[in-house]
Amino acid sequence: MTGIGIIGGTGYTGGELARLLCRHPDVEIRAMTSRQNAGRPVAEAHPYLRNYVDLEFTEKISDTEGLDLVFVATPHGVAMSEVPKLLEQGIKVIDLSGDYRLKDVDVYEKWYGHHHTDVENLRNAVYGLPELFRDEIYGADLVANPGCYATSMILACAPLMKSGLVGDSVIVDAKSGTSGAGMNPSARTHHAFCSDSIIPYSVGTHRHTPEVEMAVDMFAGSDMRLTFIPHLVPIVRGILSDCYFDLRKETSQEELDAVFERQYGKEPFVHYVKEPSMSEIAGSNHAEVASRVIGDKALAFGAVDNLVKGASGQAVQCMNLMLKLKESAGLDFPGLGV
Repeated sequence: MTGIGIIGGTGYTGGELARLLCRHPDVEIRAMTSRQNAGRPVAEAHPYLRNYVDLEFTEKISDTEGLDLVFVATPHGVAMSEVPKLLEQGIKVIDLSGDYRLKDVDVYEKWYGHHHTDVENLRNAVYGLPELFRDEIYGADLVANPGCYATSMILACAPLMKSGLVGDSVIVDAKSGTSGAGMNPSARTHHAFCSDSIIPYSVGTHRHTPEVEMAVDMFAGSDMRLTFIPHLVPIVRGILSDCYFDLRKETSQEELDAVFERQYGKEPFVHYVKEPSMSEIAGSNHAEVASRVIGDKALAFGAVDNLVKGASGQAVQCMNLMLKLKESAGLDFPGLGV
């Protein structure tokens, strides 16, 4: 049985990793860390894991032997101090923070406002979106798990950008549930503030902007220019990204359909649909994409559960590829539907 560790086990993504991994047929969770909760049962912090994860939090991942792969589910700036030590021990790593997503250290430091201390691994890390970069992820030692907004946008935009049917500039209007802000409440995510409202935030400054541009450029060989407007909506899970392009020439709906069918027709987790729905994929690693031609515009839509395909589920999908397991192992279940 493959030994798995989770650094940062008390947050939403850490708990979601444990929820998915505790029933995985090929791996065993052997450690979950939390400095504040060391010695406390995991099921006290995550009651839904009672009778599924019989562990206590440890303070350091180095307190556990027999680890083959470690997930790092911490705020940005922490992973770069943990990852080199793990790789030196021959342990594979998936980072769910932003520390290894951007290949250019100057771009990282500009958008994250943090000095990067592990530039070599930053440049060598594989970007972990399996539907576009599966061959690179397979057997890799270090994978940078994509951001949640980024996943929904890249899945929607990349096939169109590669097709050459659309221009390089895209405007994205995206909505996300409150769990995307993390477990610690803030004034913005307080129920009385965000309930019955839709709130734009981080307009022009959201850190997923350069990530989307980088990933689409790597896949499509293009020079994407993204204008990104994220919104907070009063739901817990889910992201829907609406992406607006100018068409380069007159294009039929059938041509757009063919682009997406070629890209995702055989994918187990990405589905080309008429109308995407957050409820259909909630709680699952499935994503839905759609497209429309309206005059001289092309619209593309991407829907994901921000905690699963947008975070922990995608990380497990990458883990399966890195360990050369069945890609859908531990993830082969449907969305909630309501």
